[in-house]
Amino acid sequence: MHWIIEPGFFGSQPVQLALGIGAAVAVVSAIVGVFTVVRGQSFAGHALTDVATAGGSAAFLLGLSPVIGFVGISLIGSASMDAIGVQRVRGRDLATGIVLGAATGLAALLLYLDTTSTATTGAAQQVLFGSVFTATPSTIPIVAGFGAAALGLLALLYRPLLLASADPELAAARGVPVRLVGIGFLLALAVAVGLSSLVIGTILSTALLIGPAAAALRLTRSLGAAIGLAVAIGVAATWIGVLLAYDSVSWSADRQGLPVSFFIVAVTFVVYLLSGLPARRRADGGR
Repeated sequence: MHWIIEPGFFGSQPVQLALGIGAAVAVVSAIVGVFTVVRGQSFAGHALTDVATAGGSAAFLLGLSPVIGFVGISLIGSASMDAIGVQRVRGRDLATGIVLGAATGLAALLLYLDTTSTATTGAAQQVLFGSVFTATPSTIPIVAGFGAAALGLLALLYRPLLLASADPELAAARGVPVRLVGIGFLLALAVAVGLSSLVIGTILSTALLIGPAAAALRLTRSLGAAIGLAVAIGVAATWIGVLLAYDSVSWSADRQGLPVSFFIVAVTFVVYLLSGLPARRRADGGR
């Protein structure tokens, strides 16, 4: 197996942490991602990535764990979207655009301060593109706590969230608190974006959130099956990305290796492209 897995892979503590944290983040991102795609809120997820950039940059300035900044500021961003107008589809887009613009400006300022006012090496690189190999054991309970909170919230909102996602007007007519459900989902989305930023960076975090979910929804018609398949795709893509990043150290003369985020996004993208083949074959067969 040495031609696939470089020696020392399973015995390396950074690799073990990366595999464990990456899998946990992939599970949360995939489950939240399915509802994000169904609800058509991918743009909101994108806006929260810029919010997470500001949070991660602030965490480096304050000497805090990056995941605290990623998730904490993302939660504030999701609350801001609701305050501006998340309850209507048009209001959601307006709120997302406003938060996106404000977060981008704040992120630019904080990243500038990270590179000019602190001694932290590679802070901008870690915020924007992730660095799961630098995670410490103390990160595990933080990731586990936030992930469990997000999944618990989705479990609590599951049935009303399904109805509100499929037909908001019918849900409101049946007494479902649509706005409250929307707020709860945005909070779960903020946590998912913050956690995925830890693994693949804020710029690419929506790839782990949207990619596996979109591919799974292409391949299945049942929401439950889509959630299970999205989780499998997300975890597999993350583990393959960690493996290839580890192996890539031996590919170059300077022993630097390539970033995990590149491989995870590449695998996710290829899986999404392949997920469209069955539908294309059915369409061709029906002609």
